Amino acid sequence: MGDLVRAQVDGERRRAIALNHTATHLLHAALRKALGTHVQQKGSLVAPDRLRFDFSHFQPISPAELTQIERLVNAQIRLNAPAETQHMGYESAVAAGAMALFGEKYDKDVRVLRIGDFSMELCGGTHGQRAGDIDLFKIVTESGVASGGRPIEALTGEA
Repeated sequence: MGDLVRAQVDGERRRAIALNHTATHLLHAALRKALGTHVQQKGSLVAPDRLRFDFSHFQPISPAELTQIERLVNAQIRLNAPAETQHMGYESAVAAGAMALFGEKYDKDVRVLRIGDFSMELCGGTHGQRAGDIDLFKIVTESGVASGGRPIEALTGEA
């Protein structure tokens, strides 16, 4: 107590994380469009140099499906929609179409992230200002793990 401290955010690192986090939302929406609405997020890693998105699915993803998913995300990046956040009541957010991860507990008031008409989810994280800020999205691996969960790893921007 009583000590003086100075905190400093690494701006470049935070920006890279924010862009990868924004890309995970686009990836989630693309997976649901390409594979079906049964797809749900099971976990993720958002790092400055890459992202991993763990999701539910019952079979391996074909090369054609991976190409389709990648193209869907990159199409949204090119559309350059704003990444807009809004605070609203949980019930109103879900009624408006926001995706909530089942099993998580939410407060009465929530933060909703919308990226154009493509993605709308409850999320309290940091994001880019526009989808186009991501630059480019490239899937590098997809594999299976136990209980139907599958991770996809991807790179964005300069990486």
